[in-house]
Amino acid sequence: MKVLITGGAGYIGSILAEQLLARGDEVHVVDSLVHGDHCLFQLCANPKFEFTRGDVRDRELMARVAKDADVIVPLAALVGAPACAKDPIAAKAVNYEAVLQLAKLRSPSQLVIYPNTNSGYGIGAGDSFCTEDSPLEPISVYGRTKCDAELALLEQSNVVTFRLATVFGASPRMRIDLLVNHFTYCAVKDGYLVVFEKHFKRNYVHIRDVADCMIYAMDNREKMIGRSFNLGLDKANLTKQQLCEKIQEYVPKFFVHYAEIGEDPDKRDYVVSNQRLREAGFEAQRGLEVGIPELIKAYRTLPLGSYRNA
Repeated sequence: MKVLITGGAGYIGSILAEQLLARGDEVHVVDSLVHGDHCLFQLCANPKFEFTRGDVRDRELMARVAKDADVIVPLAALVGAPACAKDPIAAKAVNYEAVLQLAKLRSPSQLVIYPNTNSGYGIGAGDSFCTEDSPLEPISVYGRTKCDAELALLEQSNVVTFRLATVFGASPRMRIDLLVNHFTYCAVKDGYLVVFEKHFKRNYVHIRDVADCMIYAMDNREKMIGRSFNLGLDKANLTKQQLCEKIQEYVPKFFVHYAEIGEDPDKRDYVVSNQRLREAGFEAQRGLEVGIPELIKAYRTLPLGSYRNA
């Protein structure tokens, strides 16, 4: 297949591009490279890889690069609640308007695979399960723009959407703001962490399971088109304290202080059901016992301070 990935030099896109090329697909990445230009060098020797530097808001550019694709994966986004709150106009333009523009430019035969965030479920209520039928009640600009784009896409034909759990794992374009990645970074680089609201629970998924699932949807579109799917690991519905204790199995000297006073700005606290995706034939496989040692090795290659949260 010919696959167009916008934001393909990003955290998920760089892994997805790698896995698609490994199985023989053609991959065209469009990215503005706002985070640097080194994370796709390893793909450039592959004749089935193509790259265009550009902005997804550029209608003429997107019309040109989209016309030959069999599958379009819109990953380009202003990601995370802090970044979107800082520039809500850009967040709406990139996360919502550019996605709809691309959907209008494509032909009905072109499959769109869209990643939403399960933070769209809002604050949640601890042990209550969130399914794809649960109401979307995002509390951030980031969540609202992503959910609005998903709902608009699902009104069109030939679309599959995923509501991603909190992703973890190493990538050429690393992100330290994601919870497992951040906590493991603190364990390796700092040796300590202060945790608020230790009982808050959420779901996690390995970055390579995300890429595998998107590829699965490309190959099994007939039974998935027109639906949204939670994409997470069932055995990784964990509290923040349970996550810290898991990391301590690999970094025993990691000191965690559980603060009784204070609030985490991310209010998510819920358990996510991935049953619909399992019934469609896909189940995430890589647990924290895979991801944490992977991250520890990755962080040992970084200079102190690299990728640290602002």
